[in-house]
Amino acid sequence: MSEENTDSEVQFRFRHTMLPVADMERAVDFYTRLLGMQVVRRRSQGDDGREIAYVGYGEEGTHPVLELIAGTGNEDKPWSGHIAIAVADLKALCATLEVNGINFTRQLMAPDSGTNVLVANILDSDGFEIELNQRKGGIFN
Repeated sequence: MSEENTDSEVQFRFRHTMLPVADMERAVDFYTRLLGMQVVRRRSQGDDGREIAYVGYGEEGTHPVLELIAGTGNEDKPWSGHIAIAVADLKALCATLEVNGINFTRQLMAPDSGTNVLVANILDSDGFEIELNQRKGGIFN
């Protein structure tokens, strides 16, 4: 962001890192049994066949988690994941990013999945994807 925005009131927090997995049960077993994580939540993404599991060392929203996704078609790529950062005022941040010429891979939107989250995706300076999200009700909900 530009220098005039360094004293901004915008707050950030890591939410999760996503990894594509070839076999959900194998991945969940690895992270829980061998690395001591707990399954925070699981869900199916509907008709597209994706399965999603969040694992970590504490409650989601309080602690960053690892998002495992099976069925993306990207399981064999060396890295096709992203990091996610919670933002207190995503609309304001997106406006700042646009002014600064940041490339959006997904414009600010509310996903159709019925969640209470605003989401936008950008690319960092090396081309890595970053998901920016804001949950209604506050940054850490």
